[in-house]
Order: sequence, then C-alpha cells, then structure tokens
Amino acid sequence: MNPETFNMSIRKFLKSVGVQSQREIEGAVEKAIAAGRLKGGETLPARMTLTIDGLALTVTIDGRIALE
Repeated sequence: MNPETFNMSIRKFLKSVGVQSQREIEGAVEKAIAAGRLKGGETLPARMTLTIDGLALTVTIDGRIALE
C-alpha cells in the first residue's frame, strides 16, 4: 500500500461526498420550503451512513442541520 496514494484517494472521495451531499440537502430544503413543509427556521436531525464494501465497514454519523 502506498500511504500517499491512499490518503489522496480518501480525500478525493470525501470531497466528492461533501459537495454532492451539500447540493442534495440544499435542493431538498428549497423544495420543502417552497411546498410549505418547512418554514425555514428549523433544525433538522441528519444521519449519514458510510459503507465500504470489502471492509465490512458501516459507520453512522448523526448530526443536526440548522436552517437559521
């Protein structure tokens, strides 16, 4: 294993996850506000699950996303 390649690969994956996740969340919040399901001042519970096949790794991370 090349530690530098491994580290860069993880960073690239996490950057992609972060960018795509943010876009998805922003879009869903905008739609929910437009539909009247959210008012825009809520704090939403959030959960992210990371699964890596071949490692039998599943990690769940809980958090909150504040809209205001």
